[in-house]
Amino acid sequence: MSSHDIVIRNATLIDGTGKPACIADVAVDGQLITAVHRRGPASLDGIEHVDPATAQASGSDDAGQPIGRGHREIDAQGLLLTPGFVDIHTHYDGQATWDSQLAPSSVHGVTTAVFGNCGVGFAPLRPGAADFLINLMEGVEDIPGTVLSEGIPFNWETFPEYLDALDALPHVIDIGAQVPHAALRCYAMGERGGDHFEQPTAAERDLMGRLLEEALQAGALGLTTSRTTKHKARDGRPTPSLSAGEDELLSLAQAMRRAGRGVLEVNSDFGPGEFEVLEQAARLSGRPLSMLLIQVDHSPTLWRETLDQIHAARARGLDVNGQVGARGIGVLIGFEASLNPFAGHPAWREALTGKTHTEIVSRLKSDEPLRRRLIDERPDNTASRYFEGLLARAFEMAAVPDYEPDAADSISARAQARGVSVWEVALEVLMSADGHGLLLHPFENYTGGDLEVVRTMLADDATVMGIGDGGAHVGTICDGSGPTFLLTHWARDRRRGSRLAIERLIRKQTMDSAHAYGLMDRGAILPGLRADLNLIDLHALTLHRPYMAHDLPAGGKRFLQKATGYRHTFVAGVETLRNDQLTGAVPGRLVRGRSLVQSA
Repeated sequence: MSSHDIVIRNATLIDGTGKPACIADVAVDGQLITAVHRRGPASLDGIEHVDPATAQASGSDDAGQPIGRGHREIDAQGLLLTPGFVDIHTHYDGQATWDSQLAPSSVHGVTTAVFGNCGVGFAPLRPGAADFLINLMEGVEDIPGTVLSEGIPFNWETFPEYLDALDALPHVIDIGAQVPHAALRCYAMGERGGDHFEQPTAAERDLMGRLLEEALQAGALGLTTSRTTKHKARDGRPTPSLSAGEDELLSLAQAMRRAGRGVLEVNSDFGPGEFEVLEQAARLSGRPLSMLLIQVDHSPTLWRETLDQIHAARARGLDVNGQVGARGIGVLIGFEASLNPFAGHPAWREALTGKTHTEIVSRLKSDEPLRRRLIDERPDNTASRYFEGLLARAFEMAAVPDYEPDAADSISARAQARGVSVWEVALEVLMSADGHGLLLHPFENYTGGDLEVVRTMLADDATVMGIGDGGAHVGTICDGSGPTFLLTHWARDRRRGSRLAIERLIRKQTMDSAHAYGLMDRGAILPGLRADLNLIDLHALTLHRPYMAHDLPAGGKRFLQKATGYRHTFVAGVETLRNDQLTGAVPGRLVRGRSLVQSA
C-alpha cells in the first residue's frame, strides 16, 4: 500500500454529514483528505448520539478500503475526530490585519472564520472616513477605538484592495470577509451616509451597487446589513443602515444578482413588514438570506414568529436560514471588565481610580470601611440603578462556568437568603480569585431562566450556527468559545433538560455552516475535501472561565477563554494546535467567494 502524509487511526469519527459515529482511519495528503476507512460502530457512553440502528443513511455507505502507512501516524484511540469548525459570524475585520492567531476562535477548534457581519467593517474606505467607521465598530461591537486606530494599517481604499491586504498576511485559520452596508453608504454618500435618515440618490445607489458587485467578484462572501436599534456608534448615532429604504436594499440586491455571488446577512429587530422586505430583496438577488435569530426579553416570542416565517419562505423556495447561538448571550461583570458596578461609586473614585489591579484588590482586602461604603452608601443615580438591574439577574462564574444557571443560584437569591445586600454578594464574588471573579448577566436567549429556547433553535433544520461574535465585545462578552460549549453542554453535560445528538451538533457547526456560505470544499471528513480536522478528548473537554488579557494594540484589553481537551487541530493538513497550545504554524489563507451553490 502507498504511504500517506498523515494517517489518523482508531478515531471515533463524526464526519460532519450527520451519519452516526463510527470507528475509522483517515488519511491526509497535502491539504486534502484522501481516504476514509470506516471500521465499525463507535461507543459514545454518556454522550447523546444517533442510534446507528435507527439512523437514516446520509451520503455514501461505502466503508472504504484499509489505509496504508503514513509518514506520521496518530493513534486516536478514545478521541473524537471531527471536521474543523466553521464560524460564520465573527468580527475579526480589524484584528485580522494585525493578529495572525485570531484567538479565541483558533483555540476552540475553529478552522474557518467569516467576518464583516452586522453591516460594520472597514472597506470600502472613503478617504477620511476611517474615524467614523472606527466610531461605529467601537459602539456596535465594543472594540476600543484606540485599539482599532493603532492596530489597523488602513492601507486600502477599495474592497478588493482590503482583500488583497488580508491575503498578504499569515493566519492560523482560514478567513473570509463580507461587505458591510455601513461602509458602502459612507463611501458613496460621504458624511450623509452615517445618518440613517438620509437616503441615497439614484447615482449614489448605483455607486453602492457597483462597489458591491466589484467586491463580490473579487471574493467577498456576501453583503451584511444591520436593521436593529441595538446597534449604535460610540457617539450614540444609530447604525447607518437602520432604516435603509426599499430602493436602497433592492439596488444592492440587483448588484448581488449581477455578480451571481454572495450571501445576504441581516441583523434586524423584525418589526411589522420587515421580513417581507428582506424576502423581497433576497428573491431579487437570487442569493441565500441568513438572519440572526435571538430571543429578546421585551418580545420573548418574536424569535418563534420569525422562525415560522423562515419556514414558510423556505416552503416557497427561498434559500434562507436563521443564525443561532449555542447559549444565552450575557455580559460579563468584573473589576477588569467594561462593566464594573463599583467603578462609578464616589468611594471607588477617591481611593481606587488609577490604581493597578493588584493594588485595588490589596486595598479592598485590607480596608473594611471602604468595602462597607461601596456596599452601603449607594449613590442615587442612573448608573447605580442600571447596575442594580443587572445584578438582579446575575450569576457567579465558577472556574468551569455554568451557562444554564438556576434562578435560585443568582446573587440576588443568595443575598436574600443571607439577609444582606446584593451589592455585598457582588463585591465578594468580584474579589474572589484574586480579584478576577466574574458575574454573568444573561440578557438574551434566557427569558425563561433556562436554555430551552436555544435547544429548540438548535434542533431546527432551518438554522445554522452563528452569533459567536469572535473578536467583538472584547470587554463584556466572550462567546467565540461557542463551538466548545456546543459539544460539552448540549451533547454531554446538560442537566436542566434534554440534550442533542452530537452528530447533529457537529454537522451544524461544520458542513451546514460551510455550505451556508458556499464553502463546499470543507465541513465534512470525506475524500477530496480539505484536511481541516479536530481530534478531541471529548470526556476531558472543558471550557474554563474567561480571563482578561492585555494584548491588544495601544495596550487594549480583551476577554479570552481557554479550553482543554483539543489534542490536535489541523488546517489544510498542517497542525496548528497540539494539546491546547498553538504550534506557531500559520497555514490559514483568505477564502474568496465563488458562485455559491443554492442549498435545497
